[in-house]
Formats: sequence, C-alpha cells, structure tokens
Amino acid sequence: MPVAATMRSPHASHASPQAGLLRYLDVVLVVAALPLVAFAGLPLLGYAVGAGAWILQRIAGAVLERRAARSEDMRVQVGLNFGGTLARAWMVGGAIIAVGLAGEREDGLTAAVLVLVAFTVYFALTLVLHTLGRRFFG
Repeated sequence: MPVAATMRSPHASHASPQAGLLRYLDVVLVVAALPLVAFAGLPLLGYAVGAGAWILQRIAGAVLERRAARSEDMRVQVGLNFGGTLARAWMVGGAIIAVGLAGEREDGLTAAVLVLVAFTVYFALTLVLHTLGRRFFG
C-alpha cells in the first residue's frame, strides 16, 4: 500500500461541513475586520497588504497541501509541506516589512497585528480540528 494512502490529512475530506467552515475562519475574520479597521481610523494600506498577504499564503498552502497529498513519495510530501511553510512565512513577513518601509510605520504595524491575529486563530483551529479529526475519524 502506498505511503500516501496510509496517511491522513488533518483536513480530511470526510470532515463535517462545519469543520470545513472552521478551517477558514481566519480568512473570514480577516475580511470581516475591514469595517472595524476603517471605523477605528487604522491605516487601510496596512490592512490591505496584511489581508492580501494572509489570503494569498492560505491559498498557496491549500494548493501545496493538495499537491503533497496526491504524491506517493514521502520526500515530496515533506518537501512540499516544509518548503511551502517556510516560503509562506517569508512571503507574509516580507509583505509586512515592505508596507512598513513603503508606507508609514503604522501601516506595517497594522499589517503585522492583522497577520498575528489571523495566525493565532489559524493555529488554534488547526490544533483543534486535528485533534477532533483523530478522535472522530481516527
């Protein structure tokens, strides 16, 4: 039996629709933060760059996860997942630094806080869904 067939993704396809929605709660919160950012008078450039970088890296992560799951070679799976994680972190970090240098410092701070909150939600939900996935689908 191929290695990929024995491995389960934390984002199993047989998970409930609620789990699928929870998996992208970070993206929903990033988009929903726009009115709060605008109402509070925070820099919209920082929000736009932070939100754009976060959403793009989540899309890249989903594409790489699917590609890794299709591979039967463990080295390819590890390489795509590990390399993709590093590349996504550099992409977001670079965007935060770039907006802080190109715009005002407050733009960089807004982008950094937005990404930090999004990452915290993403990380916590990943741990919860992974644990629940093992318990219920395991």
